[in-house]
Amino acid sequence: MLMTYNECLTKYKNDYQIRRALEAGLIIKLEPGIYSDKNFEFETSIISKKYPHAVFTMRSAFYYLGLTDTIPEKYHLATDKDSSKITDKRVVQYFDNYQSLELGMINYEVDGGMIRMYGNERMLLELFRNKKRLPYDYYKEILQNFRKRIDKMDIAFIQDMALELPKSDIILEAFETEVL
Repeated sequence: MLMTYNECLTKYKNDYQIRRALEAGLIIKLEPGIYSDKNFEFETSIISKKYPHAVFTMRSAFYYLGLTDTIPEKYHLATDKDSSKITDKRVVQYFDNYQSLELGMINYEVDGGMIRMYGNERMLLELFRNKKRLPYDYYKEILQNFRKRIDKMDIAFIQDMALELPKSDIILEAFETEVL
């Protein structure tokens, strides 16, 4: 089980007992502030535990949702615009308004662990919001896969959510012309 330093403090009561648990092999320090009682943890779970208020988005979410077979080189996380900058070299950070950060967020199982990630409806809107930042072929691949899923998606939820996001008029126009 993954634990933060504070969770270890709760379990082992003080820093001395944490060091003793490390020496006895009861827990392993995976990286600063992250511990586990197992020898191996998936990096996705570690990133999720390390940044508990972040939401997986963009290339990470597109891949986990099966919209592309391109494995992202880094983890793409959305955080509140007032959050500190993430200095982890494995992470690409996107800043979002506090009001819209958790809009369309789901808990999703990846590599046996649960992560906070945007679902299909929100990621369709993110695709349109970030169209100019994505390579054209990558954009088209994801858009084609969304078109195959549109019957299973909640259109009213997409439209309501779009109104809550910046650039809502551009997003809705792209949704109507490119998907519907």
